[in-house]
Amino acid sequence: MTQFKRKKNESFEAFLRRFNKGLKQSGRLYAAKSKKYLARGKTKREQKQYALTSLKIRAKKEYLRKIGKLPEENEGFRKKR
Repeated sequence: MTQFKRKKNESFEAFLRRFNKGLKQSGRLYAAKSKKYLARGKTKREQKQYALTSLKIRAKKEYLRKIGKLPEENEGFRKKR
């Protein structure tokens, strides 16, 4: 967390300007404002549709791997999240 202290012989207006600039540059104000409203989640219909399309894509990729059109993926080289 960034801390702001008033410098010696610094006017309050200059300190306020420096504080506001630092707050904007840190991105904390933007993050707080974006969390103000909760984003609506996917509906059950959208979740089912997403699951079906991902299954189709996965099956298509597996088929292409089996016939040799796509290279095999090594499980060890995947990035872990």
